[in-house]
Amino acid sequence: MGADTWAGLADEFADGAYASVKGRVRTYVVHRQLLNHLPEAPARVLDVGGGAGHQSLPLAEVGYEVTLLDASEAMLDKARYRLEHLPERVQQRATLLHAAGENAEEVLQGRLFDAVLCHGVLGYQDAPGPLVDQLCRCVRPGGVVSIVTGNAAAMAVRPALEQRWEDALAAFDTTCETGVLGVATRADTLDELDALMRKRGVHPLDWYGVWLFTDWFDLSGAALDPDDAEQLQAAAEVELEAGKRDPYRQLSRLIHLLGRKSED
Repeated sequence: MGADTWAGLADEFADGAYASVKGRVRTYVVHRQLLNHLPEAPARVLDVGGGAGHQSLPLAEVGYEVTLLDASEAMLDKARYRLEHLPERVQQRATLLHAAGENAEEVLQGRLFDAVLCHGVLGYQDAPGPLVDQLCRCVRPGGVVSIVTGNAAAMAVRPALEQRWEDALAAFDTTCETGVLGVATRADTLDELDALMRKRGVHPLDWYGVWLFTDWFDLSGAALDPDDAEQLQAAAEVELEAGKRDPYRQLSRLIHLLGRKSED
């Protein structure tokens, strides 16, 4: 495996971005959306590109058997640290593996899972196909695939709100941008992901938006205190509801698509 490209970003990503209002809201909203479709615990869950475990470790806490796979040893160190501070019974339900998602089937030696997650990873791939293929190969018949990725249909929203008008015009016809961590990212469309999953025997169940209002806070001058639990919960509930409804979910910064693999 090559150099750890996330080594220099692990602290900012795991301890900064995920600890922010946006990070906490995202984790809560996606967790709630997941629970609408996951089989009951103790089902086996694979988190491909799971990083510091912000999405999968909460699943282990509620009884799921979790395998977190990531190509970055620095990010896995963050996951280990977080896991060590959880109860022993939770630690026993979590396995951490150092491997690239593109090699998941080989590394796991054909082991199949009741659910396979891939959240915030496709945007760092040149194209979504190879990784989506691995996700669909690692899920059992009847199991669930969950993908969270950038929403290509809403690329112009952020630069327009930042009054970067030339960038906003260009964004109507592009799927690429530089993310908040200064790393180039790529967004996806629902239609493309739908087609990729169907070709691999996974039929979409539902989709949600993630990050609408909270993504605009830093642009509007309104800010939430990440330590204000009451306000944070209120914001998360509004985001959860917006993610279910049109046109709100269509304008969300991220899309969350879930599908089920055919039984035959």
